[in-house]
Amino acid sequence: METSVAESFRNGIVLITGCTGFLGKILTEKLLRSCPVKNVVVLVRRKKELNANQRVANIYKQKLFDRIRLEKPNFTKYIKVIEGNLEELSLGLSLNDLEWIVDNVNFVFHCAATIKFNEPLDLASKINIQGTENLLALASKMKNLKGFVHVSTAYSHCPRNEIKEEFYKVPVTFTELKNKLVDNVPTSNIIEDWPNTYTFTKAVTENMILTNENRLPISIFRPSIIACTKSEPEPGWIENINGPTGLFSGVMVGFLRTAPNIGSNITDIIPADYTVNALISVMWDTVNRHKQSNGVPLEEPKIYNYVSSVESPLTWGRYIREMHDQYYVAPPLQSMWYGFYIFYTNSTVGSILRFFLHRIPGAFMDLMLILSGKSPKMLRMYSKSESLIDLLSEFSMRQWMFDNRNIRELWQLLSEDDKNEFRFSLKAFDWKSYLETYYHGIRKHILKEDISNVEKALSKNYKNGTVFVTGSIGFLGKLLTEKLLRSCSLKTIALFVKIKDSIQVK
Repeated sequence: METSVAESFRNGIVLITGCTGFLGKILTEKLLRSCPVKNVVVLVRRKKELNANQRVANIYKQKLFDRIRLEKPNFTKYIKVIEGNLEELSLGLSLNDLEWIVDNVNFVFHCAATIKFNEPLDLASKINIQGTENLLALASKMKNLKGFVHVSTAYSHCPRNEIKEEFYKVPVTFTELKNKLVDNVPTSNIIEDWPNTYTFTKAVTENMILTNENRLPISIFRPSIIACTKSEPEPGWIENINGPTGLFSGVMVGFLRTAPNIGSNITDIIPADYTVNALISVMWDTVNRHKQSNGVPLEEPKIYNYVSSVESPLTWGRYIREMHDQYYVAPPLQSMWYGFYIFYTNSTVGSILRFFLHRIPGAFMDLMLILSGKSPKMLRMYSKSESLIDLLSEFSMRQWMFDNRNIRELWQLLSEDDKNEFRFSLKAFDWKSYLETYYHGIRKHILKEDISNVEKALSKNYKNGTVFVTGSIGFLGKLLTEKLLRSCSLKTIALFVKIKDSIQVK
Protein backbone atom coordinates (compact mmCIF):
# COMPACT_ATOMS: atom_id res chain seq x y z
CA MET A 1 0.00 0.00 0.00
CA GLU A 2 1.21 3.50 -0.83
CA THR A 3 2.29 5.32 2.33
CA SER A 4 1.28 8.71 0.96
CA VAL A 5 -1.77 9.91 -0.93
CA ALA A 6 0.29 12.44 -2.87
CA GLU A 7 2.98 9.91 -3.75
CA SER A 8 0.44 7.66 -5.46
CA PHE A 9 0.17 10.35 -8.14
CA ARG A 10 3.92 10.84 -8.68
CA ASN A 11 4.70 11.29 -12.39
CA GLY A 12 1.15 10.21 -13.14
CA ILE A 13 -1.18 11.66 -15.75
CA VAL A 14 -4.64 12.53 -14.44
CA LEU A 15 -7.68 13.04 -16.67
CA ILE A 16 -10.47 15.22 -15.27
CA THR A 17 -13.91 15.71 -16.81
CA GLY A 18 -16.03 18.61 -15.63
CA CYS A 19 -12.98 20.76 -14.90
CA THR A 20 -14.94 23.93 -15.75
CA GLY A 21 -17.43 23.18 -12.97
CA PHE A 22 -17.24 24.12 -9.29
CA LEU A 23 -15.91 20.80 -8.01
CA GLY A 24 -13.67 20.21 -11.04
CA LYS A 25 -11.86 23.53 -10.62
CA ILE A 26 -11.07 22.90 -6.96
CA LEU A 27 -9.95 19.35 -7.75
CA THR A 28 -7.63 20.59 -10.52
CA GLU A 29 -6.10 23.23 -8.24
CA LYS A 30 -5.56 20.81 -5.36
CA LEU A 31 -3.94 18.12 -7.52
CA LEU A 32 -1.56 20.63 -9.08
CA ARG A 33 -0.67 22.20 -5.74
CA SER A 34 -0.37 19.13 -3.52
CA CYS A 35 0.44 16.15 -5.74
CA PRO A 36 3.58 15.54 -7.87
CA VAL A 37 1.63 14.80 -11.05
CA LYS A 38 3.26 14.83 -14.46
CA ASN A 39 0.18 16.27 -16.14
CA VAL A 40 -3.43 17.09 -15.43
CA VAL A 41 -5.44 16.54 -18.59
CA VAL A 42 -8.66 18.53 -18.75
CA LEU A 43 -11.30 17.45 -21.23
CA VAL A 44 -13.29 20.52 -22.29
CA ARG A 45 -15.86 21.05 -25.03
CA ARG A 46 -16.09 24.06 -27.27
CA LYS A 47 -18.77 26.50 -26.11
CA LYS A 48 -20.22 29.18 -28.34
CA GLU A 49 -17.36 31.26 -29.71
CA LEU A 50 -14.74 29.93 -27.27
CA ASN A 51 -12.63 26.86 -27.95
CA ALA A 52 -11.35 24.58 -25.18
CA ASN A 53 -8.03 26.43 -24.68
CA GLN A 54 -9.76 29.80 -24.43
CA ARG A 55 -12.28 28.52 -21.88
CA VAL A 56 -9.56 27.00 -19.72
CA ALA A 57 -7.36 30.12 -19.95
CA ASN A 58 -10.25 32.17 -18.54
CA ILE A 59 -10.61 29.75 -15.64
CA TYR A 60 -6.98 30.13 -14.54
CA LYS A 61 -7.45 33.87 -14.21
CA GLN A 62 -9.95 33.33 -11.40
CA LYS A 63 -9.14 34.11 -7.78
CA LEU A 64 -9.34 30.41 -6.95
CA PHE A 65 -5.90 29.99 -8.54
CA ASP A 66 -4.23 32.91 -6.74
CA ARG A 67 -2.58 30.67 -4.15
CA ILE A 68 -1.05 28.24 -6.63
CA ARG A 69 -0.02 31.21 -8.78
CA LEU A 70 2.16 32.32 -5.86
CA GLU A 71 3.40 28.87 -4.84
CA LYS A 72 3.88 27.44 -8.35
CA PRO A 73 3.94 30.29 -10.89
CA ASN A 74 4.46 27.84 -13.76
CA PHE A 75 1.56 25.56 -12.81
CA THR A 76 -0.14 25.89 -16.20
CA LYS A 77 2.70 24.02 -17.92
CA TYR A 78 1.50 20.87 -16.15
CA ILE A 79 -1.96 21.17 -17.70
CA LYS A 80 -2.86 19.63 -21.01
CA VAL A 81 -6.12 20.85 -22.57
CA ILE A 82 -7.95 18.46 -24.87
CA GLU A 83 -11.09 19.45 -26.72
CA GLY A 84 -13.82 16.82 -26.63
CA ASN A 85 -17.46 16.10 -25.88
CA LEU A 86 -18.61 13.30 -23.58
CA GLU A 87 -21.88 12.94 -25.47
CA GLU A 88 -20.14 11.84 -28.66
CA LEU A 89 -18.63 8.46 -29.50
CA SER A 90 -14.92 8.39 -28.62
CA LEU A 91 -15.71 11.67 -26.83
CA GLY A 92 -15.40 13.57 -30.11
CA LEU A 93 -11.60 13.36 -29.84
CA SER A 94 -9.18 13.76 -32.69
CA LEU A 95 -7.27 10.59 -33.58
CA ASN A 96 -4.04 12.00 -32.13
CA ASP A 97 -5.68 13.00 -28.84
CA LEU A 98 -7.46 9.64 -28.59
CA GLU A 99 -4.22 7.71 -29.05
CA TRP A 100 -2.38 9.95 -26.58
CA ILE A 101 -5.02 9.41 -23.88
CA VAL A 102 -5.05 5.63 -24.40
CA ASP A 103 -1.27 5.46 -24.16
CA ASN A 104 -0.68 7.86 -21.25
CA VAL A 105 -3.57 8.41 -18.81
CA ASN A 106 -3.24 6.72 -15.39
CA PHE A 107 -6.10 8.21 -13.36
CA VAL A 108 -9.60 9.36 -14.31
CA PHE A 109 -11.82 11.63 -12.20
CA HIS A 110 -15.25 11.79 -13.82
CA CYS A 111 -16.88 14.94 -12.43
CA ALA A 112 -18.81 16.13 -15.49
CA ALA A 113 -22.62 16.11 -15.24
CA THR A 114 -25.69 18.25 -15.66
CA ILE A 115 -26.95 19.00 -12.17
CA LYS A 116 -30.15 20.77 -13.22
CA PHE A 117 -33.09 19.18 -11.44
CA ASN A 118 -35.51 20.07 -14.24
CA GLU A 119 -33.30 19.05 -17.16
CA PRO A 120 -35.33 17.18 -19.83
CA LEU A 121 -34.82 13.46 -19.32
CA ASP A 122 -33.39 12.85 -22.79
CA LEU A 123 -30.70 15.52 -22.33
CA ALA A 124 -29.91 14.50 -18.74
CA SER A 125 -29.55 10.90 -19.93
CA LYS A 126 -27.28 11.89 -22.80
CA ILE A 127 -24.94 13.86 -20.51
CA ASN A 128 -25.02 11.87 -17.28
CA ILE A 129 -25.46 8.30 -18.52
CA GLN A 130 -24.32 8.21 -22.14
CA GLY A 131 -21.37 10.46 -21.32
CA THR A 132 -20.27 8.08 -18.58
CA GLU A 133 -20.70 5.05 -20.83
CA ASN A 134 -18.54 6.69 -23.51
CA LEU A 135 -15.86 7.50 -20.95
CA LEU A 136 -15.90 3.95 -19.57
CA ALA A 137 -15.43 2.60 -23.09
CA LEU A 138 -12.37 4.83 -23.52
CA ALA A 139 -11.03 3.93 -20.07
CA SER A 140 -11.21 0.23 -20.94
CA LYS A 141 -8.64 0.89 -23.70
CA MET A 142 -6.22 2.83 -21.50
CA LYS A 143 -2.98 0.85 -21.30
CA ASN A 144 -1.80 2.15 -17.94
CA LEU A 145 -5.02 2.94 -16.04
CA LYS A 146 -4.56 2.69 -12.27
CA GLY A 147 -7.85 4.11 -11.03
CA PHE A 148 -11.18 5.61 -12.09
CA VAL A 149 -13.50 7.48 -9.72
CA HIS A 150 -17.02 8.37 -10.80
CA VAL A 151 -18.66 11.27 -8.95
CA SER A 152 -22.33 10.52 -8.30
CA THR A 153 -24.53 12.04 -5.56
CA ALA A 154 -25.58 10.94 -2.07
CA TYR A 155 -29.17 11.41 -3.27
CA SER A 156 -28.97 9.07 -6.26
CA HIS A 157 -31.41 6.73 -4.49
CA CYS A 158 -33.42 9.41 -2.69
CA PRO A 159 -36.75 7.50 -2.88
CA ARG A 160 -35.25 5.35 -0.10
CA ASN A 161 -35.21 6.59 3.50
CA GLU A 162 -31.93 4.86 4.28
CA ILE A 163 -29.04 5.06 1.83
CA LYS A 164 -26.10 2.77 2.45
CA GLU A 165 -22.83 2.50 0.55
CA GLU A 166 -24.19 -0.12 -1.77
CA PHE A 167 -25.91 -0.56 -5.13
CA TYR A 168 -29.70 -0.54 -5.40
CA LYS A 169 -32.09 -1.62 -8.09
CA VAL A 170 -33.39 0.97 -10.56
CA PRO A 171 -36.65 0.90 -12.57
CA VAL A 172 -34.86 0.62 -15.93
CA THR A 173 -31.46 -0.14 -17.36
CA PHE A 174 -29.90 2.43 -19.68
CA THR A 175 -30.80 0.31 -22.70
CA GLU A 176 -34.43 0.14 -21.58
CA LEU A 177 -34.39 3.88 -20.87
CA LYS A 178 -33.21 4.68 -24.39
CA ASN A 179 -36.03 2.59 -25.84
CA LYS A 180 -38.61 4.36 -23.67
CA LEU A 181 -37.31 7.76 -24.74
CA VAL A 182 -37.59 6.72 -28.40
CA ASP A 183 -41.18 5.63 -27.73
CA ASN A 184 -41.92 9.02 -26.08
CA VAL A 185 -42.95 7.46 -22.77
CA PRO A 186 -43.81 10.31 -20.33
CA THR A 187 -40.96 11.18 -17.99
CA SER A 188 -43.13 10.70 -14.88
CA ASN A 189 -43.84 7.12 -15.94
CA ILE A 190 -40.13 6.41 -16.30
CA ILE A 191 -38.57 7.99 -13.23
CA GLU A 192 -41.35 6.77 -10.90
CA ASP A 193 -40.55 7.89 -7.33
CA TRP A 194 -37.49 9.99 -8.17
CA PRO A 195 -38.22 13.73 -7.71
CA ASN A 196 -36.09 14.92 -10.64
CA THR A 197 -34.13 13.77 -13.67
CA TYR A 198 -30.76 14.54 -12.06
CA THR A 199 -30.97 12.01 -9.22
CA PHE A 200 -32.69 9.47 -11.48
CA THR A 201 -30.01 9.55 -14.17
CA LYS A 202 -27.31 9.30 -11.49
CA ALA A 203 -28.99 6.14 -10.14
CA VAL A 204 -29.17 4.60 -13.62
CA THR A 205 -25.52 5.52 -14.20
CA GLU A 206 -24.47 3.69 -11.03
CA ASN A 207 -26.36 0.62 -12.25
CA MET A 208 -24.58 0.85 -15.61
CA ILE A 209 -21.18 0.99 -13.87
CA LEU A 210 -22.09 -2.09 -11.82
CA THR A 211 -23.08 -4.10 -14.88
CA ASN A 212 -20.21 -2.84 -17.06
CA GLU A 213 -18.23 -5.80 -18.35
CA ASN A 214 -14.89 -3.99 -18.55
CA ARG A 215 -14.13 -4.55 -14.85
CA LEU A 216 -12.13 -1.38 -14.43
CA PRO A 217 -10.36 -0.31 -11.20
CA ILE A 218 -13.31 1.93 -10.42
CA SER A 219 -15.09 3.42 -7.39
CA ILE A 220 -18.18 5.58 -6.93
CA PHE A 221 -18.02 8.75 -4.83
CA ARG A 222 -21.32 10.14 -3.55
CA PRO A 223 -21.09 13.67 -2.08
CA SER A 224 -24.13 15.41 -0.59
CA ILE A 225 -24.67 19.22 -0.81
CA ILE A 226 -21.34 20.81 -1.70
CA ALA A 227 -20.98 24.32 -0.27
CA CYS A 228 -18.08 26.80 -0.11
CA THR A 229 -14.51 25.93 0.84
CA LYS A 230 -13.57 25.88 4.50
CA SER A 231 -9.93 26.89 4.19
CA GLU A 232 -8.19 26.10 0.90
CA PRO A 233 -7.14 27.40 -1.46
CA GLU A 234 -9.14 30.32 -0.01
CA PRO A 235 -11.69 30.29 2.83
CA GLY A 236 -15.26 30.79 1.64
CA TRP A 237 -14.70 30.41 -2.10
CA ILE A 238 -17.96 29.78 -3.92
CA GLU A 239 -19.02 30.55 -7.46
CA ASN A 240 -22.49 29.08 -8.00
CA ILE A 241 -25.91 29.81 -6.54
CA ASN A 242 -27.12 26.24 -6.43
CA GLY A 243 -29.11 24.97 -3.46
CA PRO A 244 -28.82 26.77 -0.10
CA THR A 245 -26.31 29.31 -1.43
CA GLY A 246 -28.78 30.73 -3.94
CA LEU A 247 -31.64 30.82 -1.49
CA PHE A 248 -29.71 32.56 1.25
CA SER A 249 -28.20 35.01 -1.22
CA GLY A 250 -31.77 35.99 -2.12
CA VAL A 251 -32.60 36.49 1.56
CA MET A 252 -29.43 38.53 2.18
CA VAL A 253 -30.34 41.15 -0.41
CA GLY A 254 -33.99 41.23 0.65
CA PHE A 255 -35.24 39.61 -2.54
CA LEU A 256 -36.67 36.42 -0.99
CA ARG A 257 -38.94 36.96 2.00
CA THR A 258 -40.81 33.71 2.50
CA ALA A 259 -39.92 30.02 2.37
CA PRO A 260 -41.12 26.64 3.73
CA ASN A 261 -40.42 26.02 7.42
CA ILE A 262 -37.49 23.60 7.45
CA GLY A 263 -35.79 24.68 10.67
CA SER A 264 -35.83 21.36 12.55
CA ASN A 265 -34.69 19.26 9.60
CA ILE A 266 -31.07 18.22 9.12
CA THR A 267 -29.23 19.56 6.12
CA ASP A 268 -26.27 17.69 4.68
CA ILE A 269 -23.85 20.43 3.67
CA ILE A 270 -20.19 19.55 3.07
CA PRO A 271 -17.27 21.96 2.43
CA ALA A 272 -15.95 21.90 -1.14
CA ASP A 273 -12.26 21.57 -0.18
CA TYR A 274 -13.01 18.69 2.20
CA THR A 275 -15.00 17.06 -0.61
CA VAL A 276 -12.04 17.28 -3.00
CA ASN A 277 -9.69 15.89 -0.35
CA ALA A 278 -12.05 12.94 0.16
CA LEU A 279 -12.29 12.44 -3.61
CA ILE A 280 -8.50 12.33 -4.02
CA SER A 281 -8.24 9.93 -1.08
CA VAL A 282 -10.85 7.67 -2.67
CA MET A 283 -8.65 7.46 -5.77
CA TRP A 284 -5.69 6.51 -3.57
CA ASP A 285 -7.76 3.77 -1.92
CA THR A 286 -9.07 2.56 -5.29
CA VAL A 287 -5.55 2.20 -6.68
CA ASN A 288 -4.33 0.36 -3.58
CA ARG A 289 -7.26 -2.08 -3.46
CA HIS A 290 -6.74 -3.07 -7.08
CA LYS A 291 -3.00 -3.44 -6.54
CA GLN A 292 -3.68 -5.83 -3.70
CA SER A 293 -6.02 -7.88 -5.89
CA ASN A 294 -3.04 -8.75 -8.16
CA GLY A 295 -4.93 -7.86 -11.31
CA VAL A 296 -7.99 -9.96 -10.46
CA PRO A 297 -11.12 -7.82 -11.05
CA LEU A 298 -13.00 -7.05 -7.85
CA GLU A 299 -16.55 -8.32 -7.57
CA GLU A 300 -18.08 -4.84 -7.66
CA PRO A 301 -16.99 -1.20 -7.36
CA LYS A 302 -16.76 0.29 -3.89
CA ILE A 303 -19.10 3.15 -2.98
CA TYR A 304 -18.25 6.05 -0.65
CA ASN A 305 -21.04 8.23 0.80
CA TYR A 306 -19.49 11.57 1.71
CA VAL A 307 -22.01 13.23 4.03
CA SER A 308 -21.97 15.35 7.19
CA SER A 309 -25.15 14.16 8.91
CA VAL A 310 -23.65 10.97 10.35
CA GLU A 311 -20.79 12.47 12.35
CA SER A 312 -21.68 16.16 12.54
CA PRO A 313 -25.38 16.86 11.89
CA LEU A 314 -26.41 20.43 11.12
CA THR A 315 -30.04 21.57 11.18
CA TRP A 316 -31.45 24.04 8.69
CA GLY A 317 -32.51 26.13 11.69
CA ARG A 318 -28.93 26.51 12.88
CA TYR A 319 -27.73 27.15 9.34
CA ILE A 320 -30.24 29.98 8.87
CA ARG A 321 -29.76 31.43 12.36
CA GLU A 322 -25.96 31.57 12.27
CA MET A 323 -25.87 32.84 8.70
CA HIS A 324 -28.33 35.56 9.64
CA ASP A 325 -26.23 36.48 12.68
CA GLN A 326 -23.50 37.44 10.23
CA TYR A 327 -25.99 39.58 8.35
CA TYR A 328 -26.07 41.95 11.32
CA VAL A 329 -22.26 42.11 11.27
CA ALA A 330 -21.85 42.78 7.55
CA PRO A 331 -25.07 43.27 5.56
CA PRO A 332 -24.82 43.65 1.78
CA LEU A 333 -24.64 47.25 0.63
CA GLN A 334 -26.77 46.45 -2.43
CA SER A 335 -29.75 45.19 -0.40
CA MET A 336 -33.07 46.08 -1.99
CA TRP A 337 -34.88 45.44 1.30
CA TYR A 338 -33.78 44.69 4.83
CA GLY A 339 -33.24 40.93 5.12
CA PHE A 340 -36.15 39.11 6.74
CA TYR A 341 -38.15 35.99 6.00
CA ILE A 342 -41.41 34.37 7.01
CA PHE A 343 -41.57 30.59 7.26
CA TYR A 344 -44.73 28.66 6.47
CA THR A 345 -45.73 25.04 6.92
CA ASN A 346 -49.01 25.19 5.02
CA SER A 347 -48.89 25.41 1.20
CA THR A 348 -51.98 27.63 1.05
CA VAL A 349 -50.43 30.05 3.52
CA GLY A 350 -47.27 29.88 1.45
CA SER A 351 -49.12 30.89 -1.73
CA ILE A 352 -50.69 33.85 0.07
CA LEU A 353 -47.33 34.98 1.46
CA ARG A 354 -45.69 34.67 -1.96
CA PHE A 355 -48.42 36.84 -3.45
CA PHE A 356 -48.07 39.63 -0.90
CA LEU A 357 -44.31 39.48 -0.25
CA HIS A 358 -43.05 38.59 -3.74
CA ARG A 359 -45.58 39.20 -6.48
CA ILE A 360 -46.98 42.56 -5.38
CA PRO A 361 -43.54 44.14 -4.70
CA GLY A 362 -42.27 42.54 -7.91
CA ALA A 363 -45.11 44.01 -9.96
CA PHE A 364 -44.50 47.43 -8.42
CA MET A 365 -40.78 47.30 -9.21
CA ASP A 366 -41.49 46.13 -12.77
CA LEU A 367 -43.81 49.12 -13.20
CA MET A 368 -41.01 51.42 -12.03
CA LEU A 369 -38.64 49.80 -14.54
CA ILE A 370 -41.14 50.25 -17.37
CA LEU A 371 -41.70 53.90 -16.47
CA SER A 372 -37.94 54.48 -16.52
CA GLY A 373 -37.66 52.93 -19.98
CA LYS A 374 -36.19 49.60 -18.87
CA SER A 375 -37.38 46.05 -19.40
CA PRO A 376 -39.37 44.46 -16.55
CA LYS A 377 -37.65 41.52 -14.84
CA MET A 378 -38.71 41.22 -11.21
CA LEU A 379 -41.82 39.05 -11.65
CA ARG A 380 -39.86 36.77 -13.94
CA MET A 381 -37.10 36.50 -11.33
CA TYR A 382 -39.59 35.72 -8.58
CA SER A 383 -41.23 33.03 -10.70
CA LYS A 384 -37.86 31.42 -11.39
CA SER A 385 -36.80 31.61 -7.73
CA GLU A 386 -40.04 30.13 -6.44
CA SER A 387 -39.73 27.28 -8.94
CA LEU A 388 -36.23 26.63 -7.62
CA ILE A 389 -37.52 26.57 -4.04
CA ASP A 390 -40.20 24.06 -5.07
CA LEU A 391 -37.60 21.88 -6.83
CA LEU A 392 -35.42 21.91 -3.72
CA SER A 393 -38.27 21.23 -1.31
CA GLU A 394 -37.78 17.46 -1.55
CA PHE A 395 -34.26 17.88 -0.17
CA SER A 396 -35.11 20.40 2.52
CA MET A 397 -38.35 18.90 3.83
CA ARG A 398 -37.10 15.30 3.93
CA GLN A 399 -34.34 13.64 5.91
CA TRP A 400 -32.31 10.56 5.07
CA MET A 401 -30.34 8.10 7.13
CA PHE A 402 -26.95 7.67 5.50
CA ASP A 403 -24.26 5.09 6.12
CA ASN A 404 -20.68 6.31 5.54
CA ARG A 405 -18.64 3.44 6.94
CA ASN A 406 -16.34 3.26 3.92
CA ILE A 407 -15.47 6.95 4.22
CA ARG A 408 -14.78 6.63 7.95
CA GLU A 409 -12.58 3.58 7.39
CA LEU A 410 -10.73 5.42 4.62
CA TRP A 411 -9.96 8.27 7.01
CA GLN A 412 -8.39 5.82 9.46
CA LEU A 413 -6.13 4.43 6.70
CA LEU A 414 -4.48 7.81 6.12
CA SER A 415 -1.19 8.72 7.77
CA GLU A 416 -1.08 11.75 10.06
CA ASP A 417 0.66 13.75 7.33
CA ASP A 418 -2.06 12.82 4.83
CA LYS A 419 -4.77 13.70 7.33
CA ASN A 420 -3.28 17.18 7.54
CA GLU A 421 -2.80 17.60 3.78
CA PHE A 422 -6.05 15.93 2.67
CA ARG A 423 -8.34 16.60 5.62
CA PHE A 424 -11.91 15.43 5.07
CA SER A 425 -13.19 13.97 8.34
CA LEU A 426 -16.23 15.89 9.56
CA LYS A 427 -16.19 14.48 13.08
CA ALA A 428 -16.63 17.36 15.57
CA PHE A 429 -16.68 19.83 12.68
CA ASP A 430 -16.73 23.52 13.70
CA TRP A 431 -19.95 24.64 12.01
CA LYS A 432 -19.97 28.03 13.72
CA SER A 433 -16.74 29.26 12.16
CA TYR A 434 -17.57 27.55 8.85
CA LEU A 435 -20.97 29.25 8.55
CA GLU A 436 -19.33 32.59 9.28
CA THR A 437 -16.90 31.86 6.45
CA TYR A 438 -19.78 30.72 4.26
CA TYR A 439 -21.71 33.97 4.75
CA HIS A 440 -18.73 36.17 3.95
CA GLY A 441 -17.92 33.94 0.97
CA ILE A 442 -21.36 34.60 -0.46
CA ARG A 443 -20.98 38.31 0.21
CA LYS A 444 -17.59 38.42 -1.50
CA HIS A 445 -17.88 35.97 -4.39
CA ILE A 446 -21.60 35.88 -5.21
CA LEU A 447 -22.67 39.43 -4.36
CA LYS A 448 -19.23 40.86 -5.30
CA GLU A 449 -19.04 43.09 -2.21
CA ASP A 450 -15.75 44.15 -0.70
CA ILE A 451 -15.12 44.04 3.04
CA SER A 452 -14.28 47.76 2.90
CA ASN A 453 -17.95 48.71 2.42
CA VAL A 454 -19.19 47.10 5.66
CA GLU A 455 -19.36 50.37 7.61
CA LYS A 456 -21.36 52.02 4.86
CA ALA A 457 -23.65 49.00 4.56
CA LEU A 458 -24.28 48.97 8.31
CA SER A 459 -25.13 52.66 8.25
CA LYS A 460 -27.54 52.18 5.37
CA ASN A 461 -29.20 49.21 7.06
CA TYR A 462 -29.60 51.06 10.36
CA LYS A 463 -31.15 54.16 8.82
CA ASN A 464 -33.59 52.20 6.71
CA GLY A 465 -33.59 49.08 8.76
CA THR A 466 -35.75 46.79 10.74
CA VAL A 467 -35.59 45.87 14.41
CA PHE A 468 -36.47 42.25 15.25
CA VAL A 469 -38.37 41.83 18.51
CA THR A 470 -39.00 38.49 20.20
CA GLY A 471 -41.64 38.14 22.90
CA SER A 472 -43.51 41.08 21.41
CA ILE A 473 -46.85 39.96 22.84
CA GLY A 474 -45.45 39.96 26.39
CA PHE A 475 -45.42 42.90 28.80
CA LEU A 476 -41.78 43.94 28.20
CA GLY A 477 -42.04 43.25 24.47
CA LYS A 478 -45.03 45.56 24.13
CA LEU A 479 -43.26 48.41 25.93
CA LEU A 480 -40.14 47.94 23.79
CA THR A 481 -42.12 47.91 20.54
CA GLU A 482 -44.01 51.08 21.52
CA LYS A 483 -40.78 52.90 22.43
CA LEU A 484 -39.07 51.92 19.18
CA LEU A 485 -42.02 53.10 17.11
CA ARG A 486 -42.24 56.39 18.99
CA SER A 487 -38.57 57.28 19.30
CA CYS A 488 -36.56 55.63 16.51
CA SER A 489 -36.52 56.29 12.75
CA LEU A 490 -36.81 52.68 11.66
CA LYS A 491 -38.33 51.36 8.46
CA THR A 492 -39.93 48.28 10.02
CA ILE A 493 -40.24 46.43 13.29
CA ALA A 494 -40.44 42.68 12.66
CA LEU A 495 -42.05 40.67 15.43
CA PHE A 496 -41.27 37.02 16.06
CA VAL A 497 -44.75 35.55 16.38
CA LYS A 498 -46.06 32.02 15.98
CA ILE A 499 -49.65 31.68 14.79
CA LYS A 500 -51.52 28.40 15.17
CA ASP A 501 -48.46 26.28 14.29
CA SER A 502 -48.89 27.14 10.61
CA ILE A 503 -46.79 30.27 10.22
CA GLN A 504 -43.68 31.73 11.79
CA VAL A 505 -42.38 35.25 11.33
CA LYS A 506 -38.61 35.71 11.49
